[in-house]
Amino acid sequence: MASPGERIYLIENDADVIHLSDRAQGPDARLLIEVVADVPRVPAPGFVPSTAAVSARRSQHAAQAPASDLPLAGIVRQAAIRNSLEPELLHAMIAIESGGAARAVSPRGAQGLMQLMPATARDYGVSDPFDPRQNIGAGARHLRRLLDRFGQDKTLALAAYNAGPEAVARHHGQIPPNAETMAYVPRVLQRFAALQQESQPAIPGMRAFP
Repeated sequence: MASPGERIYLIENDADVIHLSDRAQGPDARLLIEVVADVPRVPAPGFVPSTAAVSARRSQHAAQAPASDLPLAGIVRQAAIRNSLEPELLHAMIAIESGGAARAVSPRGAQGLMQLMPATARDYGVSDPFDPRQNIGAGARHLRRLLDRFGQDKTLALAAYNAGPEAVARHHGQIPPNAETMAYVPRVLQRFAALQQESQPAIPGMRAFP
């Protein structure tokens, strides 16, 4: 049982993790309970954050957070909007390129979520290829450029993303006949189609059948 004079403080850190302590650790510590004559006293209402209060604080943090601190989906959505792309296509590429690993490096030296080659990263002004915002932003811009070059043909743009645009041009607008690219393009397109299907809103009143 708590002793007279004992105090319990609430400390909430920047990650919205709540700790209780008998010491005021830092300027954000708030007195939660003070024991007076063996009777716990709550100093003032509103000191215990409700779920709604924590959610509101998280929403405020999200609104103020720089793009690099946004969840991956938010960064992808921003890049897609800026480059007139479907976010599902970028998500599909990230899944196949890196498996969602921000610090992935391929044997050929491609880096980050969208596996930018160092020369490509430099072309788009990327200073840190492992920063999700920079990496996805550059990958989306590169894909947009390839789509424009190859007549909005996703198959050819993806082939060019993987093997290089000149390889596609050398093969007269066909997927270059190397095993990696021939496997990469259908994998991305299949993942893209599946993500698009998942994102379709359900039609009220319809029932799924096995």
